[in-house]
Amino acid sequence: MATMKAWQFRSSAGPIEKSTSLDSGIPKPTPTKNEVLIEVYSTALNPIDYKVLELGLITKLIFRSPVTPGLDICGRTVEIGSHVDAFRVGDVVYGLCDGVFGHEALSQYVPVMQDKLVLVPEGSRTDEIVFLATVGITTYHSLKSNVKKGDKVFINGGSEEQCHVITSCSTTNVELCKSLGADEVLDYKAANIIEQLKGQGQMFDLVLDNVGSPTNLYRVSHHFLKPSGRFLQIGLGISLSALKQFLGNKILPGYLGGGKRKYELVVPTPNSAVLQQIGE
Repeated sequence: MATMKAWQFRSSAGPIEKSTSLDSGIPKPTPTKNEVLIEVYSTALNPIDYKVLELGLITKLIFRSPVTPGLDICGRTVEIGSHVDAFRVGDVVYGLCDGVFGHEALSQYVPVMQDKLVLVPEGSRTDEIVFLATVGITTYHSLKSNVKKGDKVFINGGSEEQCHVITSCSTTNVELCKSLGADEVLDYKAANIIEQLKGQGQMFDLVLDNVGSPTNLYRVSHHFLKPSGRFLQIGLGISLSALKQFLGNKILPGYLGGGKRKYELVVPTPNSAVLQQIGE
């Protein structure tokens, strides 16, 4: 039986970096009829990859140990399922592994559904384009249908020049955010971020919350979001308190202390068409 190496998480008792090891002798997977077997060149880690594995008892209930984490993947196709018509053996592809919380990206070989992969554009580096998978799809779904030219957008936790972008970050990342194209940067360590936003007035058409903190950001967003503005929740902790925060934002009406602007949780749906557009 052919074997491979993979990083495996075996205990929910501690942080992922102390509970994960590189193991060998793991059975090499075989792709199903709609899957492509990829020899992994590069992967990219996202918060979801470790947060769901550090929930203690909840982790034990969700996953059967050992777990190989990871969503984003880039590599070479080495085996093709019988119903796969989009790729050939030897193609270099990137995309996302299957599963809600990640599935085996930190492996030597990974089977992936063909509709979650696209060819790597010519001239692209595999260790760079792999970062466009989860992050790129999330950004695409957040901005594509929600922003038009001239809109003002606030990105909470920002570490296309079709709109005016204001973002927040810590002092050490101010210059980084500016170099990435932010028109203005609010330093949340220099002053209270909510007070800074209130000082802007109702100027924003869209708020993208990447971190879920401050926890009351949505509830006070009517001070800086236009009446027609929207609040998109991207990042949020994975805990009972985070669930309570989300349900409060989604259900509690404004007259009972809830938010007074439209609120949505961004749940990106990976597909090859979006990945293709991002890669281009």
